[in-house]
Amino acid sequence: MPDAFEVQDCLQRVRSGDAAAAEALVVHLHPLVRRLVRNHLPRRESEEDLMQEVYGKLFQKLDSYRERDSIPFEHWVSRLTVRTCLDALRAEKARPEWRFADLSEGEADWMDYLLNRHAEPPTTPSTDAKAVVTRLLALLSPSDRLVLTLLDLEERSTQEIAQITGWTRPMVKMRAMRARHKLRALARQTMKSEFHKP
Repeated sequence: MPDAFEVQDCLQRVRSGDAAAAEALVVHLHPLVRRLVRNHLPRRESEEDLMQEVYGKLFQKLDSYRERDSIPFEHWVSRLTVRTCLDALRAEKARPEWRFADLSEGEADWMDYLLNRHAEPPTTPSTDAKAVVTRLLALLSPSDRLVLTLLDLEERSTQEIAQITGWTRPMVKMRAMRARHKLRALARQTMKSEFHKP
């Protein structure tokens, strides 16, 4: 695969029914689609299945894409991928259940750290921290989960998030603030209900 992939040339060939061009396009887009799917994967979905769904939609909607100087094809694909993940997230239960007791010792340490704002983070592996964050994000609505993943985990700018989601920048900031508040409240509620059962 050449370093400078000619997207528009490839798209023209795909539209004319060139199977080799379609395969080359998938290979070119695979790292981008895989990263986005992994970051927004519903708990009960297979990564491979969701990626196939993205590619299916991509080829189905390809004729609706129009080249514009300010919107590269990869951006259009990112938006399609995120929307496909959001649809899959909506199909899941709104509040997947989990309990504090389900956490490993390291995960419990990180949960305690996040909720109580200790000065020093736990010495347990960062994989435990990631597992806790993933569990907490799963408690949020798809749009809240999306904005925090893009902003805090992927470290994207509010401008990038606005382009991907179609929201305004002030809306991105407001949604992020509200989502963080909900996340803390849900985490505290989860711990409280675990230790104050009747």
